[in-house]
Amino acid sequence: MLRSVQLVEQWDRIERGLPKGWGDARLALSVEDETGLARAGGLLGPLAPGRRGHELLFSAAPFGPDHLRRLLRGLDDERIDGTLKLLASDLPAPAPESERRALAESWDERVAALPDDWSDLYCELELTSGSHLERAALLLAPLNPARYPGTPGLRFRVARLRGYGGSGGMARRCLERLDAEGVTGRLEILRALADTQHVATQGPVWRVGGRAV
Repeated sequence: MLRSVQLVEQWDRIERGLPKGWGDARLALSVEDETGLARAGGLLGPLAPGRRGHELLFSAAPFGPDHLRRLLRGLDDERIDGTLKLLASDLPAPAPESERRALAESWDERVAALPDDWSDLYCELELTSGSHLERAALLLAPLNPARYPGTPGLRFRVARLRGYGGSGGMARRCLERLDAEGVTGRLEILRALADTQHVATQGPVWRVGGRAV
């Protein structure tokens, strides 16, 4: 009996055929076995797949190709046989001029607009392409970045003198690393505090979407 082609191998072939700089790939996974289909839907849960008959429909963009590869490897490990096919792909939309500028330069401009006694920042980096998400998270690791729903991006805290978050110098250095690897996006300071006084704490806590950040 011929061995079924593993889903990771199928994805590798699809990815090699995508245009350079692709921004999204919409995929369909066909699994004839009902039990296997249900299990596949659970394992692909982070991608929020939709169902159409014996197919699961999802996008590769939200978490990037490497994350998809790991999820598909989980299906292979459970011996779920299926056929993965590409439905559509596209290139990322040309970034506005403000997004094409160096992230370190954007950081300098935004910090310059803050009051001199700023103490705590909550920042957001919205990436131009979801395919850069995992690499950006690695390069921003010293800032302890967190994912947020809706768009491919990361949020992080910065503390100027003390408290929770990376230092301003570390934030700029991390953004320089993204610039050096051609990772583009839009940097925003979502919240800022000035002259905070820490009394036996790591600093202020913001509530965003019911969560402390």
